[in-house]
Amino acid sequence: MKEYWNNRFISEGLIWGEQPSQTVYDAKRFFAKNNVKTVLVPGAGYGRNTKILSDTFQVDAIELSTEAVLLARQWDHRSCFIEGSIFEIPLRDKQYNAVYCYDLIHLFTKLDRMSLVRTCIELLDEEGIYYFTCFSNEDASYGNGVEIEENTFEYKKDKVSHFFNEDDLINHFKDTVIFETGTLQEDFEYTNNTIRTYKLRYIFGKKK
Repeated sequence: MKEYWNNRFISEGLIWGEQPSQTVYDAKRFFAKNNVKTVLVPGAGYGRNTKILSDTFQVDAIELSTEAVLLARQWDHRSCFIEGSIFEIPLRDKQYNAVYCYDLIHLFTKLDRMSLVRTCIELLDEEGIYYFTCFSNEDASYGNGVEIEENTFEYKKDKVSHFFNEDDLINHFKDTVIFETGTLQEDFEYTNNTIRTYKLRYIFGKKK
């Protein structure tokens, strides 16, 4: 996976453009209402979303791709970017007030998805809160490729996407206190000037 993302960032640069996701503004308001000071952002990419958070909160951002981290450190000077995997990060002695995880969880098969959620929740402090987004089963890409698990498709070699329905998403966070789930639509203009519309789901809540 690291090689795949390194190659994409080398060839495409700011893959999803310069505009942040609308969800990061929602997360920011949610965090501010809950007196958040510190935020963990796994799968931070080149920092287009962390930049919105780091003007208010102390942000640690984790990203697997070396090339993305190089871009991110130029793009967002306030966040602390850590190159590595959320599954292996040396942060076990740290806890955060909040986690913002944008479109990462759907890139894994079930065991790793559950591990990702568990790891993020473990890194929250006692009153910690979270905001996750993921692909919806209503997205146009649903069903593309070979189905390797229920609602999980390998659409390129060693590259998978899982598409969540609401019950499935809630089940991944069943050991937390869930405040809200919902759906939204986002449009991205890629570096090759193509525009793609994504249908996403979101969930936010707190550590139990």
